[in-house]
Formats: sequence, structure tokens, C-alpha cells
Amino acid sequence: MRKKIVAGNWKMNLDAAESQKLIEELKSQSLAANVTVAVAPPFVHLSSAVSQTSDSSIGVIAQNMHQAKSGAFTGEVSSSMLKSIGVHTVLLGHSERRAYFHETDALLAEKVDAALADGLQLIFCFGEELAERKSNTHFDVVTHQLTEGLFHLTAAQWENIVLAYEPVWAIGTGETASPAQAQEMHAHIRSVLAAKYDAHLAQGVSVLYGGSVKPANAQELFSQADVDGGLIGGASLNAADFAAIVNAF
Repeated sequence: MRKKIVAGNWKMNLDAAESQKLIEELKSQSLAANVTVAVAPPFVHLSSAVSQTSDSSIGVIAQNMHQAKSGAFTGEVSSSMLKSIGVHTVLLGHSERRAYFHETDALLAEKVDAALADGLQLIFCFGEELAERKSNTHFDVVTHQLTEGLFHLTAAQWENIVLAYEPVWAIGTGETASPAQAQEMHAHIRSVLAAKYDAHLAQGVSVLYGGSVKPANAQELFSQADVDGGLIGGASLNAADFAAIVNAF
């Protein structure tokens, strides 16, 4: 059975005290036991977040990593650095990394390889922009991003991969893909995986939805057959809202 996952991407928000306060508030919430819950704080808070969540079921995820193991890459963080502080999962390919930092499919494939080679699990993000949705090329865009970023991998390597579909037009805009639109794309994603690998792999990979998920719409989104949870942005900065999303299952 596929894992149900809700991960909170804090992006570039919260100072040290605010981060600690949010984690304590989240720990005090009653969270569904059948859902894997994780948060992705900024790099500077990762170590303290790992310590603070050690007595809970909440996981800690990095928002990004560099593809090299070490070197003259000022401001960057490697997979081994993440592992050394107890972080074993990383987000890769978030739409903001693609748009603002010009991360290409080829670069992301290198990052994927580096993460997996070092034993990290990863949440791989992808999705279309509004113009691509309006021009009806969204299926082609998603297929291309999956193909270029991940389809060089063996079937065995997919055991450490979670997918996160993010319609870029629905991130931070208040817009949300309808449950039917989310299900349609997630079903397409599984069909693409099945064509490349097989139906068993396609049905075993957790596919999250990321695009303005809120307590009000989480239950309907998560009730879709191929939606296995969410990558949550703004709502993850409020413990009660994030818990409500987790418990929407």
C-alpha cells in the first residue's frame, strides 16, 4: 500500500525562535497515525529541528542540496552534510528553484543521482505553468520533466522516490486545481510511469499534490484515488491548519 504523506515546505520563512515554536505547537497536535508527516525548514534550522522532533513521529526534510559532494560552491549544502545532522530526505525540483534559480532538468537529474548515491530519499517536484495549462500542453510538460529528471533511474531506485505534482499556477496564488484536475494529472503520471517501467512500480509510488492545499479542500483532494497526500506551503506555517490537513485523510 502506498504511503500517505503530508510534508510542510516552510520555504524562506521563520527565524530560530519562530521555527522552534511552530514545531512545539505541531508536536502538541493530534496527528493521524497512518500518515507520514514531515517539515522542511530553512537550512539554518535543520539541525535544531532534527533534535526537537527526535521524540516525535515528525520527520525533517531539506529544501534543496547541491549535486557535488564538496568543493568551492559558496553557500551550497551537500548530501553528506545533510546526513551528518540527521536529515535523510530532500526536496528537489521545486518550481521556485526551477524558476528563480534556473534549475534545469539536466541539473536536477544530477542532483537526483547525487542524493540517491548517498542514500537519501527524495521528493521530486514538477508541474506546469499557467500558459502551458491554457495551451493544453500540461500533460506533455509533466511527461518531459519526469522523463528528463528521473527516467534514467533503475526500477529499484524508485523505492526512495516520492513525486510531488505542483501546478505552478496554483502555488501561493490561492488558486487550486480542482480535485478532478488533480486526479486526472496524477492518473496521467502513473500511466507514464507504467509505460516506462511497469504497472507495479507505477502503483507503488506515492504522488503528492502541491498547490494551495488548505484545511477546507484537503479532504476532497486526498479522497482522489491517485492523490497520496500533499506538499504544503503557506498552510504548513500554522500548526492547527497543518494538523487539519494531515487529519483530512
